[in-house]
Amino acid sequence: MYDKNIMEKFLKTFTEIMKDSTPFIALGAIISGAMQIYISNETISKFMPKNNIVGYFGAALIGLIFPICECAIIPITRALIKKGVPLGFAMTFMMAVPLINPIVIMSTYTAFYDNISMVIARTVGAFVGAILIGVIMASLQGKREYLLMDRLIDNKSYCSCGCNNVNIIRDGKINKFKLFLEHSIKEFIDIMKYLIIGAFLATGFQVLIPTNVFDNISNGKILPIIFMMLLSFLLSLCSEVDAFIGKKLLNQYPFSSVVAFLIFGAMLDMKNLIMLFGTFRKEFVIKLSFIIVSVIIFISTIFLLSGL
Repeated sequence: MYDKNIMEKFLKTFTEIMKDSTPFIALGAIISGAMQIYISNETISKFMPKNNIVGYFGAALIGLIFPICECAIIPITRALIKKGVPLGFAMTFMMAVPLINPIVIMSTYTAFYDNISMVIARTVGAFVGAILIGVIMASLQGKREYLLMDRLIDNKSYCSCGCNNVNIIRDGKINKFKLFLEHSIKEFIDIMKYLIIGAFLATGFQVLIPTNVFDNISNGKILPIIFMMLLSFLLSLCSEVDAFIGKKLLNQYPFSSVVAFLIFGAMLDMKNLIMLFGTFRKEFVIKLSFIIVSVIIFISTIFLLSGL
């Protein structure tokens, strides 16, 4: 039977998420468009240290200078590897940049302005996690080949933000500003689709589903972490806006599980997994996915044990 109060609460919650997150979607789309059209992979590569431990720190923090969306990061990472950037640095770069950049940090702060510990936990957790993933992948992979042959990404991009054929676009004679606008608008529209779906589902969790349905999950320890990682994988939200949904989920789930939600989704979700399989060999992607899952569970468990 129709319940007016539930519908009003649903619309109010949904509208709040959309209102808070849409400006960051627009800002992210504009910056991503500028990055893709006006800044070459070679320029980014010059900022990447080629040796010693500074390389991992640099790779993890370079997003503070070059904020790149997660759907654009995989083709760029592939290009960096082909230009000679070490695998460990490249994996750290790929994991960290969508999380440790001014836009994501700002959006996380806006969502959790009354809970600064979440902003710190997400940023520090992403930094440590990205470096761990990079170091582990570099040590396990060794000299074995891990890139696919040049056949998929150069001609057919699985990126949902419309950044396919970027190198061809950059070197062509078409007006770059027009391409910048087209890329930014298309990315904004495409990401908004994911946001609307995610906001709708998150609102449904908060309003339509009785809170006791997931009591066995939300009251557990490790299970909520795994559940929230799965949720972030399925929702495939942009890292610039998932904090607003995470804010709503924090009302029902433990701090450590929401940290897992905010970190894991930007590192591995459904759309990124498709791109990974189109870029790297299957064995490499499976190994990388397992390591990402393991590292994020480990980091989230540390937050859990620390009492957060």
